[in-house]
Amino acid sequence: MGIAAAHRVSLARFAVPSPRTTFHLVPCRRLASGVLHCPVPYRNDEVKDLQVAPKWELVPTHEEAYGGFRLPGVLMLLFSLPLLFFFGIGILFMRGLVLVEPNESKAVLLFGKYKGTIRTAGFHWINPFTTRRHVSLRARNFDSTKLKVNDQRGNPIEIGAVVVWRVKDTAQALFDVDHYESYVAVQTESAIRTTAAKHPYDAASDGEVSLRGDSAEVNAELMAQLTERLSHAGVEILEVRLSHLAYAPEIAGVMLRRQQAEAIIDARQRIVEGAVSMVKMALDDLRDKDVVHLDGSQTATLASNLLVVLCSESDAQPVVSTGA
Repeated sequence: MGIAAAHRVSLARFAVPSPRTTFHLVPCRRLASGVLHCPVPYRNDEVKDLQVAPKWELVPTHEEAYGGFRLPGVLMLLFSLPLLFFFGIGILFMRGLVLVEPNESKAVLLFGKYKGTIRTAGFHWINPFTTRRHVSLRARNFDSTKLKVNDQRGNPIEIGAVVVWRVKDTAQALFDVDHYESYVAVQTESAIRTTAAKHPYDAASDGEVSLRGDSAEVNAELMAQLTERLSHAGVEILEVRLSHLAYAPEIAGVMLRRQQAEAIIDARQRIVEGAVSMVKMALDDLRDKDVVHLDGSQTATLASNLLVVLCSESDAQPVVSTGA
């Protein structure tokens, strides 16, 4: 009876299992101290019984033009001034005055409900019980700090970007995200890190997009990422440019020597290609114009001497053979 009661107590801790759930019961045993120990049964759920949480989606709040009554502000100001002496009624009327400057907007809320946005510049009068929130529509610059990231090859680099943006949808900027300005800053830095990690600093082969050699492609990719990321905040990206790109200080010296070596190799390759072309042209001209007849060893000696003269870093010193 003690073992059965212990099993019932253990099973009572769980909710009613599904038909596919299997409980494995382990018999109780009595310890040396005399205490009855009953292990808790474990469950074996099938994988298909485990439900994955659905993907989170944001329902956007789109901007609407303010549809409430709106009167000229100057007229209502003149009407409100005489009413200031009648129990403060004029103060209530003056609360409805709204000044909207060019490239600015006022989002209007009535008792917590969004009623629309005023974009028309001027002096207006609207419902005095509404709340107005200011949103600038002017273009803004965001200059990111120098971020230290690893490129595609794992080399630490420093990168920064300048983003030109503006608010396109005031309702999304105010109600879909919290502090849209800081949202732009965080998403910009995240997009810069993602883009830098997908490309190497320098291309190892032709056709490979690099951060230093293909700035236009990198800027376009970064702009596409920011446009997608900031669409939830009602923000429009106007321009994106890399403002800083360099190796991290700890490897800058090594990478500089590497770039110098690559430049020297490339220059030597071009010099050799040009020298070989010039030697071939000289030998062909000598043969075609019947200037001199050379056998194989003489042709090899002449080609060797010409290559030494053309590829040498110092001026060649001619040696005249007198035949003695």
